[in-house]
Amino acid sequence: MIFEKLIRIPNDRIAVLIGKSGSVKSKIEQNCFVTLNIDGTTGEVIIKSEEDLDRVEPFKAMEIIIAIGRGFSPEKAMTLINGENSLHVINLKEFAGKSSANIERIKGRLIGEGGKARRNMENLTGTQISVYGKTVSIIGNPKKLRQAIDAVASISSGSMHGAVYNKLETANRRGKQEKMKLWEDQNGFD
Repeated sequence: MIFEKLIRIPNDRIAVLIGKSGSVKSKIEQNCFVTLNIDGTTGEVIIKSEEDLDRVEPFKAMEIIIAIGRGFSPEKAMTLINGENSLHVINLKEFAGKSSANIERIKGRLIGEGGKARRNMENLTGTQISVYGKTVSIIGNPKKLRQAIDAVASISSGSMHGAVYNKLETANRRGKQEKMKLWEDQNGFD
């Protein structure tokens, strides 16, 4: 059975998807067992695979291509192959409506001065975040992804940065305590 999917990405991201001398395209094809047909004028990417459809790799190829199209570097997008990592894309129109000025204001809050807010959220959640166009995209494992989505939603809705960071730090402490308790229970400590 053949897997075939059409994805459209912004034209300014096509060169990144192809990579120098086709290196990124080749890496995706080899790691995901797919063939990519890329139209540089329309931004259309056709993903084909004739491999067994029980494989997850063609779907990972879709996520990688979408991630690159949403502003991630190829290296960060390729982390989607690892473990349970997945991609989540948030449309900022959900928070700003159709107002371009509101979208830009929210993007500014999410990025922060010199990228500080985005870096803080990435460090506190163990995820990768890209703010591109009218979207915010996040790569991470399911638990960390949920924390990052909540943080982005809170800041986009007007919450103070410090309150969001405190909530993330509290969640991290709770997670460490749960791991410690699990370790102690496994080793018979009281």
